[in-house]
Order: sequence, then C-alpha cells, then structure tokens
Amino acid sequence: QVQLMESGGGLVQAGGSLRLSCDASGNIVSISAMGWYRQAPGKQRELVARITRDGTTNYADSVKGRFTISRVNAKNTVYLQMNSLKPEDTAAYYCKVNGWELAGENLQRNFEVWGQGTQVTVSS
Repeated sequence: QVQLMESGGGLVQAGGSLRLSCDASGNIVSISAMGWYRQAPGKQRELVARITRDGTTNYADSVKGRFTISRVNAKNTVYLQMNSLKPEDTAAYYCKVNGWELAGENLQRNFEVWGQGTQVTVSS
C-alpha cells in the first residue's frame, strides 16, 4: 500500500516563505502525477499545483508567480515552494499522488492516495 509523508507546514508572517515536501513510499512501480491541494475552514478543497511525470505543471490562478511545484522522480518526492505568502493562503495542505503499484506477482494496479495534511498559517 502506498503511503505519503508530508512535512514543512507551519506559521509564517505575510510575505514569508515555506517549502512543503511529500514523500511517497510503498510498492510503487511508477508515479504519473503529484499534486498539492488545500482546504481552508468552511471551504472546499481546491487544487493548488500539480506536476506530471514529464514535468508539465499547472497552478491555481491565485498562486501563479508565487508558488513553484517540483518533483524528484527517483525519490518519489514532490515539493511546493511557497513565496510571498498571504493570509488567504492559510489552509491545510494535502498531497495527492496517482500512479501504479505492485498488486502481486506480475500484477499492477492504479492507485490514488492522499496525505494526512499539513497546516499552513500565514499571519498578517
């Protein structure tokens, strides 16, 4: 079973920076896409940034130019560098990974797994 370990959240003043990390482990064959989502209290979970295996990225309009997503395929790790943070970036941030895992001898299956979430709080 694939598991994710997130780290890097915390409290920061407006204008500051944080870097989130998400490490995927388990019987992973390949990872297609890795992404970061966030959910603020009373709001729906939304996509922040996503990156495919070939490095194609997409970002929410609200974070373009401030956040950068990157990944290290050999380590099954994805990062989210967050600069110029604003109070409205305050939320729980979740990593999501899609890919293929070993399901038995000569068997593979799709997986989609979410991390447990890491809190980012930006004070004004």
